[in-house]
Amino acid sequence: MKSNEAIERLERIGLRPSVQRLSIMEYLLTHPIHPTVEDVYQALVPEIPTLSRATVYNTLRLFSEKKVAQMITIDDHRVCYDGNITPHVHFFCKECGKVYDLFDENAPSLKRPKLIDGNMVDEEQLYYKGICKDCMAKKANN
Repeated sequence: MKSNEAIERLERIGLRPSVQRLSIMEYLLTHPIHPTVEDVYQALVPEIPTLSRATVYNTLRLFSEKKVAQMITIDDHRVCYDGNITPHVHFFCKECGKVYDLFDENAPSLKRPKLIDGNMVDEEQLYYKGICKDCMAKKANN
């Protein structure tokens, strides 16, 4: 059974809650690990054998465009997604590649588009890069 939140998010933006869309949204909402397209695909294909990577990719992009999920572009090679759409800071570990939420850090909160130095800003993201505490502990033990 899919959560009411997953159904409500899709209906709010006028998307038909298909099995694939609901499963992808539910995965984002229940796995706050900032998954990539491949992560979502690998997790869901056992239960939805007809699911394709292209469907996952297109669905996640659509969710991002409609602002029911966040697309986090770490660099040219890593794009991940977050079902938590409230403004919050992310941290990318350059050692293990994991993305963590930093809820105690102040995050930018853009309520509506605004002009900054003549540029129309309509989206904000803030993330830090460094080495996570787990990787630092492993280095210290070696």
